[in-house]
Amino acid sequence: MTETVALPAVSREWHLVRRPQGWPTAEDFALREVPLAAPTESGRILVRNLHMSVDPYMRGRMNDVKSYIPPFQLDRPMDGGAVGEVVASTAEGFEVGDHVLHGLGWREYAELDAKGATKVDGSLAPLSYYLGVLGMPGLTAYAGLFETASFKEGDAVFVSGAAGAVGSLVGQFARIKGASRVIGSAGSEDKVKTLTGKYGFDAAFNYKNGPVAPQLKEAAPEGIDVYFDNVGGEHLEAAIGALNVHGRATLCGAISQYNDTTPAPGPRNLALAIVKLLRLQGMRVSEYYGLQQQFVKDVSGWLRSGELSYDETVVEGVDNAVDAFLGMLRGENTGKMIVSFTR
Repeated sequence: MTETVALPAVSREWHLVRRPQGWPTAEDFALREVPLAAPTESGRILVRNLHMSVDPYMRGRMNDVKSYIPPFQLDRPMDGGAVGEVVASTAEGFEVGDHVLHGLGWREYAELDAKGATKVDGSLAPLSYYLGVLGMPGLTAYAGLFETASFKEGDAVFVSGAAGAVGSLVGQFARIKGASRVIGSAGSEDKVKTLTGKYGFDAAFNYKNGPVAPQLKEAAPEGIDVYFDNVGGEHLEAAIGALNVHGRATLCGAISQYNDTTPAPGPRNLALAIVKLLRLQGMRVSEYYGLQQQFVKDVSGWLRSGELSYDETVVEGVDNAVDAFLGMLRGENTGKMIVSFTR
């Protein structure tokens, strides 16, 4: 039996209408109206999205290239993390009013197989947190530091893009678990102050003030043991130079290169990985879903105790989702960039 509430006749959703060349522009996207109806097939739900995520990996999906996740299709709705309220259900175990996390963002309403949704409890944390600190970015930070980089107490840790959704958590996780020193890079003086103030980093620098390598050397005169890479390019080269023997690097992102129209040159000092016995390892969060239970237990505890600070940059309205995405690529966010849909 279908359970539902009164619905509007149409929903709005963002489509990719052309593939960006270099930096995306507003003309690459279109906000379109589509008919809306409650599901009739058994086992499905209709969700009114309340919050959606914009993330760096989405830029790669706008290119028509083979990767670990399929590219966005032209003239079709884009997708990504979203959390919302069930407004119609033909699925056992899902009732109108339930809050769920799912993968059909970039639209006001999402109709999906209930197997693709996970119930979340808004009484434990704000719903938007399930897109950030308790969601994919949080698990990325947790797994990338503790598993991929094999962090251990006493390590000196450098994080690039340290004021972003993932980086801001990596540095704090390292501090909480006993890092000897935590260093971060960011793109503004205000973000640098947030890193050393609110987030408790030992040192931070503005990479726009000059070359990364000398700023990193000043911030970490005894070198680093772990590098968490969200940026690539010059940052990765500088980190390779600063890593101590048996240093480890988690290669999580390369946002400095996502909009390049020609291939970026590799680090010029990669041979140091041989003489220093370095481990440079890429990561995909999908490989670490087995850590989910422990991750939520640890991180929710750190939030409750006040050891962990978390920030969101919130943009209101589905109309402004593309602006939020482009702003995130430009580094306009502190912490997680979220789009909240007005009712």
